[in-house]
Amino acid sequence: MESIANITKSLKAVLEEKRDHRRVLVLYGRDDVQHFLLEQQDALHTEEKQLAERDLDVIVLVASTLPEPDRQFLMQDPFKLMPSDGFHGWLIGKDGGVKHTFRKPVEPKELFRIIDSMPMRQAEAKKH
Repeated sequence: MESIANITKSLKAVLEEKRDHRRVLVLYGRDDVQHFLLEQQDALHTEEKQLAERDLDVIVLVASTLPEPDRQFLMQDPFKLMPSDGFHGWLIGKDGGVKHTFRKPVEPKELFRIIDSMPMRQAEAKKH
């Protein structure tokens, strides 16, 4: 899992690079609800094989360390982050579109069920 704080590129540039190759789960949390971010990361940490199988990267964003251009990017369509949001997660498909939005940590099984229901994922599964 990567934190955008360790990346020198903008969030928009990182997502563009992953487009057509990787799915991305972007997790955002205000400092006062960092426990949600930790809870989500802990739940996914034990599922690395499942994440790899689904070409899924996880990016963690903490509000206090998020550069202003990235915050502005998240406030626009399709993300629609509100300044009052404490925790937010977005599942982004390989096509770059937001496929699902989460307002609280998601169980890995539920996340994988959502991904596995996507047409592109179903086509990938048939190839293997």
